Amino acid sequence: MKIIALKKPWKLLFWFGPFLIAAGSTVGLVSDTWGAIPLALIVLGTVIIVLWLVWQNKQNNWWGQRSTQAGTNALVATLAVLVILGLINFLGTRYHSRVDFTETKLFTLAPQSRELVRSLQVPVKVWVFDINQEPVDRDLLENYRRQSSKFNFEYVDPQARPGLTRKFGVKNNGEVYLEFGDRRLQVVGPQERLSEVKLTNRLQQITSLSLAKVYFLQGHGEHQLSAGKNAISQAVQALNDKGYTTSTLNLAETSSVPQDAAVVVVAGPVRSLFEAETTALQDYLNRGGNLLLMIDPNTDPKLESLLAQWGVKLDNRLAVDVSRSVGLGPAAPLVTQYGKHPITKDFGNGISFYPFARPLDTTPVPGIEATPLLLTNPNSWAESDQQSENLQFNPESDRKGPLTLGVALTRKPSAQSQAQPNSTPTPTAAATPASPTSNSKPTATPTVAAKTGSKASPTPSPKPSATPTTAVTTETKTNPTPSTESRMVVLGNSDFAIDGLFDKQQLNGDVFLNSVTWLSQQDQQPLSISPKEAKNRRINLTAAQALLLELSSLLILPMMGLVAAAILWWIRR
Repeated sequence: MKIIALKKPWKLLFWFGPFLIAAGSTVGLVSDTWGAIPLALIVLGTVIIVLWLVWQNKQNNWWGQRSTQAGTNALVATLAVLVILGLINFLGTRYHSRVDFTETKLFTLAPQSRELVRSLQVPVKVWVFDINQEPVDRDLLENYRRQSSKFNFEYVDPQARPGLTRKFGVKNNGEVYLEFGDRRLQVVGPQERLSEVKLTNRLQQITSLSLAKVYFLQGHGEHQLSAGKNAISQAVQALNDKGYTTSTLNLAETSSVPQDAAVVVVAGPVRSLFEAETTALQDYLNRGGNLLLMIDPNTDPKLESLLAQWGVKLDNRLAVDVSRSVGLGPAAPLVTQYGKHPITKDFGNGISFYPFARPLDTTPVPGIEATPLLLTNPNSWAESDQQSENLQFNPESDRKGPLTLGVALTRKPSAQSQAQPNSTPTPTAAATPASPTSNSKPTATPTVAAKTGSKASPTPSPKPSATPTTAVTTETKTNPTPSTESRMVVLGNSDFAIDGLFDKQQLNGDVFLNSVTWLSQQDQQPLSISPKEAKNRRINLTAAQALLLELSSLLILPMMGLVAAAILWWIRR
């Protein structure tokens, strides 16, 4: 009885140790200052626990008992598990990694978005003027912030910060703005949902130092820019969303391409261009311009002279692929093979399709680098008999695949002057500005002689009567070599970018947008796959299928379980 009485105060004294440690830890965490008081409490509590353990061991060899060793092992194991979990949590917060198993990578930023954020040199901030933080929107913004420390976002209560609200001109809750230095741009309005497509486009637009201007050639039956049948309004809107300025161009009214043109797009001309218009495009390329040609089969835009300088020839046969289609028939070849080029570098085995396309041929030209972009599969062919109802390969007149439907070409500044004397169509380009109404073939001969003579022999060809042509030739030769390279993309199809096909869940829109971005020579802008939206995975059931599903889940399956249980009970009985 005396020993039990002595043990009770020591047992009570032991609990002072954990109490003091808990009190010291609480004081330190709440005050966020680990001063003398919290440290003294923790040290005192630890000393009490240690003294109690030493006294217990002297009294009854407490440490040597099996129960003590088992309890100590359990305690150590528990502490070890807690330490491991803490380390995992710390490493997971410090070095995070996510795996997206969705088919379209719905919860992963597109390569274009990642490259754009990682290339930021100046901090960018997203201001969300809304007191309600949508989990989906916040998760999207967190994905952007993980890519770079230059990207940040903040939710703002418009009522609590009226000064900031007036600064951005916010009128309703839910508006989202981007701030880049002293530039501000609205991302979405109050009734719109924030998405990766909108945020990436606005981010690319606000970080662009200059607004590239894209001209669309008109006057020859090209696709119209406004909404309508076979229009390309969605493609134009996508360019505007990315920060480009779009405008129409009629070379029959103006003698040359405007100086501010970053890219000229010729989208599906039906009628032929005038000779002066072709000359204007040639001059534009010679001074460092960039041209996107989308030429459909069964059309002759009279661009052979221009294309010949770049080593490109249009095949008027129709690209056919009966092995696979996208519901548009065999005349809409499906492309899953792409060339190694910045335009298609991240396409992988993605799908794009081109209704009624023509193949292209390329021949080597000094100073010009050509890269195929779009390649059909080996089972395709170029069909010469386009009126036939039964498409069958004819080895005598048809051409076996794979076919090239698109090519990207680059001409370095040093190759500009070398390309003209070696090409036959150059005299037409030089002679046309001098006499646009004439045939220009007789006057083209002196020009060729003058150019050839200036390079091959010191004595130029004397033709004083060709004064206008000589003046144009002298002006061309005295112009300085362009400081930027010329680029051209030729596609044997234009319908792939029309409304309805441009924004499908494939790569049609990416082919067009990436081509324009590469042609604009804005190398700081990423070229990759645009962000995608979620696919519709709903299962549409008929009334009979819905009834069968309901009966099978509520009646048939439970009855099968009961019957099986009854059979087992009867067997065991």
